[in-house]
Amino acid sequence: MDIVFNCPNCDQELAVDQTGAGSQIECPACGENITIPASGKVTTGPLPAAPEAPPMPTASSINTSAAAKVELHLKVPVRDKPAEPLIGKPKPPLEVVQKGAGKKLRIHTIRRASCIESGHDKFDEKVSEFLQLVGETSVISIHTINYEHFDVGVQKIMTDYGLVIVYRG
Repeated sequence: MDIVFNCPNCDQELAVDQTGAGSQIECPACGENITIPASGKVTTGPLPAAPEAPPMPTASSINTSAAAKVELHLKVPVRDKPAEPLIGKPKPPLEVVQKGAGKKLRIHTIRRASCIESGHDKFDEKVSEFLQLVGETSVISIHTINYEHFDVGVQKIMTDYGLVIVYRG
């Protein structure tokens, strides 16, 4: 008769002859030394045979190999109730709910290089248009940025500036 038990370290299912109860063995899966328990699931048949190497695939077996699945015995934890989320989303403060009225936070970036039209710098006009479109009460913050870009006209890397506007909308 065989003793069937799980490795306490890696939870690999093992089967050992009953005469080995109480002795120490090395787990074939994780390599840790474990003691064979005196009791476990006792079976009355020979140990399950190791799976044979699959034969070389042929053209017809390759076509059907996707349908043939290897049956794995996996242990999946079963819960009576749904699992709790790992990271809970905090509720917004009341003043934010009143001010925003459910609007989402949005970000808009305005680069100075994209505001040059026919050699004229229209950065200030573009920023003013956007701020009027959004409205003063929706603007949360405005941040300046510096960035580098490759100017095709002069074949150089140029440093430029812009704005990042955080608003509700």
